[in-house]
Amino acid sequence: MKKTINTLKAPQAIGPYSQAVSFNNLLFISGQIPANPETREIVTEISDATHQVMKNLQAILSEAGASFSNVVKTTIFLKDMNDFAVVNEIYASYFNDGIYPARETVQVAKLPSDVNVEISMIAHL
Repeated sequence: MKKTINTLKAPQAIGPYSQAVSFNNLLFISGQIPANPETREIVTEISDATHQVMKNLQAILSEAGASFSNVVKTTIFLKDMNDFAVVNEIYASYFNDGIYPARETVQVAKLPSDVNVEISMIAHL
């Protein structure tokens, strides 16, 4: 059965999509941008922005009863591939069990709200 996951601890959707959808034992989390969920303010400095994205993802995982240890696949979208090393180091710090999900990282021309980083995830429940 398909179920929508929503939390006020992550930014609300800015379009016709859900923060996340669970189906059977999988959780599909929409791409999260570095927006503060309380103020909707966009965090611009890349290291702070990456932490904000990961906190938003963590809030959604938590709402679904999961954690970063449940994540099996991620996609990282970067406005500038020169930010890769910084984003990669911060991203890795959230996976405490040392088992990293499958992933791709791509540079894109533009992201929603002109942010520098967006990350989506798939997790098992």
